[in-house]
Amino acid sequence: MRVNLAISPCPNDTFIFEGLVNKKIDTEGLDFKITLADIGQLNKWSIEKRYDVTKLSYYAYTKCFDHYKILNSGSAMGEGCGPILIRRPNTILCDTSKIAIPGKYTTANMLLDMACPNLKNKEAVVFSEIEKLVVDNKYDAGLIIHENRFTYKEKGLVKEQDLGDFWSKETDLPMPLGGIVVSRDLDLDIQYKIDRIIKKSLQYAFENQEFLSDFIKLNAQEMDERVIKSHISLYVNDFSLSLGDLGKSSILKIFEKLNIDYCDIFLDNND
Repeated sequence: MRVNLAISPCPNDTFIFEGLVNKKIDTEGLDFKITLADIGQLNKWSIEKRYDVTKLSYYAYTKCFDHYKILNSGSAMGEGCGPILIRRPNTILCDTSKIAIPGKYTTANMLLDMACPNLKNKEAVVFSEIEKLVVDNKYDAGLIIHENRFTYKEKGLVKEQDLGDFWSKETDLPMPLGGIVVSRDLDLDIQYKIDRIIKKSLQYAFENQEFLSDFIKLNAQEMDERVIKSHISLYVNDFSLSLGDLGKSSILKIFEKLNIDYCDIFLDNND
C-alpha cells in the first residue's frame, strides 16, 4: 500500500524518519512516498488535507483536526525548545515594528500572538531566511525556530523574548511545537501500523545516533555537524517516542487557550 508522507528537511524530522526513508527498518508492507517541505508549506498542505501522513505545527492542527489524528510517535516537544523573538542590538520594538515569522499557522506565531499581542505587522517567510532578513534590516525582528536558536548570536543578533519560557510560565507544561498526524480516512489498522513504523524508525535512529547519515546532513539548513547534533538532542526526546499523558496535556492546552472544542484527536496507544 502506498502512503503519502510529508515531513520537513529539519534534522529532527530527518533523524526520526531516516530509517523509514532508507528502508533500514521493516515498513510492514507499506510503501512510503516522501515529500520534504518547509514547515510553513506543510501547515498549508495539512489544512488542505493533502497527505495521508504529515508533519505539522500543533497550531495548524487546530485547523484540521477533523481530518487527522495525532500519532503517539514523532512529536517535537519539550523544555527549552520554544521559538525566540530576535532583533538587532539597537532595535527597539513597537506596535509598528515589522516582524518576520516562519508561517501563519506555526505554533511560534500562535505564541507570539499570546505573548506580544501588540505586534501585528507580521509577514511569513521561510524560517531559514529569517536571521539574514533581520541582519540585512529588511525586518525589525524575527521569530526563529529550529536550529536558528543555536546560530543567531553568531550573526550579531540578540534575544527579545523566549516564547518557550512564556509558555512554560503560563502553563507549567512542555512546549508542544509540532507532531505527526495521520488521515482519519485510512483504516484504523493502517493508522496503528504507521504509528508503529515511525516509532521503530526513531528507535533505530537512537541506536545509531553517533552516525549522521547523508540524508540528515544534506537536508539540514545549517551544515555544521555540531549544530545538527544540538538540534536533534533538543527536539528529539522521550516525547518523540511517545506523547504520554503529559505530552497530550500540552497539546490540549493549545485548544483550551484558543477556546476550541475538540473530540477524539489522539490515536490511542496500541502497543
